[in-house]
Amino acid sequence: MENKTYSSKGLKHPKFIFKELLAKSLVIFIGVGIIAGFAFGVYLIDFKTTTQLVFVEGSSISIVTEKFDFKQDESIEIRIINSGTNELTFSDSSYGLKITGLSGILMYSPISAQVISTLDPGDEVIFSWDQKKNDGDVILEGVYKISVKALDDKGNNIEKSTTVTIWK
Repeated sequence: MENKTYSSKGLKHPKFIFKELLAKSLVIFIGVGIIAGFAFGVYLIDFKTTTQLVFVEGSSISIVTEKFDFKQDESIEIRIINSGTNELTFSDSSYGLKITGLSGILMYSPISAQVISTLDPGDEVIFSWDQKKNDGDVILEGVYKISVKALDDKGNNIEKSTTVTIWK
């Protein structure tokens, strides 16, 4: 058996080289993970903390839900508020409310009469959604877009949307 000594040539034993590389790569991976987690967290905070109700001068509409994250089968209360100083007009009694998947496929819109509805400045209307599609099927977990569309007194389209997440 041959006795190998690496110290005479200034070389380290292969086991020590492996341990040092493992330790350095582990520190690098943990550091990259912490930085990536922080960056993703900042992105999500910015994405999830959209201000729902802001009163402005002119035409504006707001959609307010009591929270952003819901459990499946939990009723979602949706408040549509005229947050501007102009009267808003809607083409039907659903106040332009539509709930879609992020892909844009319509999941739900309230059954409504074809009558022109209006909201005066500061007024609101409340809808309750039981997380069912128009065909009666229960929706799956995921992110859904709630949107409303109105016309102001000058005929301009006023649109607003927000997202909610449905969890199991």
